[in-house]
Amino acid sequence: MVKTGEAARARPADGRHPRGLLTLWSVEMWERFSFYGMRAILVLFLAAPVGNGGLGLAPHTAAAVFGVYGALVNLLALPGGWLADRLWGSYRAVVRGGVVITAGHTVLAIPAGAAFTYTGLVLVAIGTGLLKPGISTLVGRLYDAEGSGEGRAARRDAGFSLFYMGISLGAFAAPLVTGFLGERVDWHAGFGAAAVGMLLGLLLCVRGRDRMPGAPGRPVASPGASRRALLAVGGAVVFLAGVFAVAVLWGQPPTQAVVQAVTALTIAVPAVWFTAMFRAPGLAPVDRRRLTAYVWIFLAATVFWMIAEQGGSLISLFARDHVDRTLFGWEFPTSWFQSLGPLYSIVLATAFAALWLWLGERQPSTVVKFALGLLGLGLATLIMAGAGWAAADGGRVTPLWLVVAFFVQIMAEMCLSPTGLSVTTRLAPTRFANQIMSLWFLSVALGSALSAQVVRLSTVWSPGTYFAMLGAAAMLCAAALALSRARLRRLMRGVG
Repeated sequence: MVKTGEAARARPADGRHPRGLLTLWSVEMWERFSFYGMRAILVLFLAAPVGNGGLGLAPHTAAAVFGVYGALVNLLALPGGWLADRLWGSYRAVVRGGVVITAGHTVLAIPAGAAFTYTGLVLVAIGTGLLKPGISTLVGRLYDAEGSGEGRAARRDAGFSLFYMGISLGAFAAPLVTGFLGERVDWHAGFGAAAVGMLLGLLLCVRGRDRMPGAPGRPVASPGASRRALLAVGGAVVFLAGVFAVAVLWGQPPTQAVVQAVTALTIAVPAVWFTAMFRAPGLAPVDRRRLTAYVWIFLAATVFWMIAEQGGSLISLFARDHVDRTLFGWEFPTSWFQSLGPLYSIVLATAFAALWLWLGERQPSTVVKFALGLLGLGLATLIMAGAGWAAADGGRVTPLWLVVAFFVQIMAEMCLSPTGLSVTTRLAPTRFANQIMSLWFLSVALGSALSAQVVRLSTVWSPGTYFAMLGAAAMLCAAALALSRARLRRLMRGVG
């Protein structure tokens, strides 16, 4: 049970938000600074000519590697959640993840070729998989001592919206720093700045330990559970190796074989994990119904992230090649466009948090928020289709196309992402708290992996046609979700 002292420190003193929210907000801000700082320049670095310090990959290959990296980051949240639940607890998982992330960014900062680049990416992915489920679960537990009912649910949604603002602040500042250093000084200087950001977040996490909520029980992994976990990891490694070998024998280059292997694993893992959760002994019928609803939430989120994650890959490359970036006679770095989305999130997060609190019981259901998110994403992608068609003659278009498209996309994301984090913690059975949070990040993994496959269509279609097709797909999914809202709300049993 939660220790009395820890519960008192975590409980809000003024009847508003818990005190620990500020600490977790700060840690997440710096962790996201490191993550989005590296992410802002990654695809540009991968696609840059070797003579300019890059790896010289073809644009669609660089976008595919970017997608696979995003898949691994979120795929590894699943074992990270298990370790937090069964061995370390959420707080220790966050600290140890921060250490590994810092090491990964440090390796990326060393200009020693592709081997160091891929090693650094793997380390960052492992560390983020440890950190992300734990820190989001800690935020949810801050509100566990506040009673129950619609009031707590609304405050919880508002708290996650404010937490999301911390993500946005770090993500806004990061491309401005790492983008300038990477594109104007040296790519590895940009990666080094990301390492410094994560180190600051790690120090804040250690210093703010006394504001963290206590775990609901001492995490203990039985010998049987540990053996099953090792078997699962070993099976995943064998699966990856097998798909990779088949792809290579089929004639695909190693990079594309890795893309295929990670995509296949990312599809298989949620299918297996959902099946295992449904078959868990002693799971109450109401929890089974909620898990059924969560499957559809998961699939809707996957479609969203499959399209939205391309803002850091193909849209970034489109901005490099087809957007006029001259401002007062100076061409600003391409990666600075990656600060637009977080900037809008900073402005909108407080407004959305206040809106959900003001609406209270009148606020849209989770399913409606998700449908609005997909609809908005479809509109944003159609705006990018317009930019693609405007640049079809080989010229450069005004950056206003991207300014408007990112604004609409972030409006959509503010409907879906904080709501998804919040409903995940509310739908989760207590013993699966960290694991089901890992499944939320696994929806991002699956979306990123599918985007690594979809981006190959950019070599067949023009940018305008490519973005138009993605926009139409998002809108069709929004319509399907809206039509099923009544059934999903019944399955959620009062938490949707």
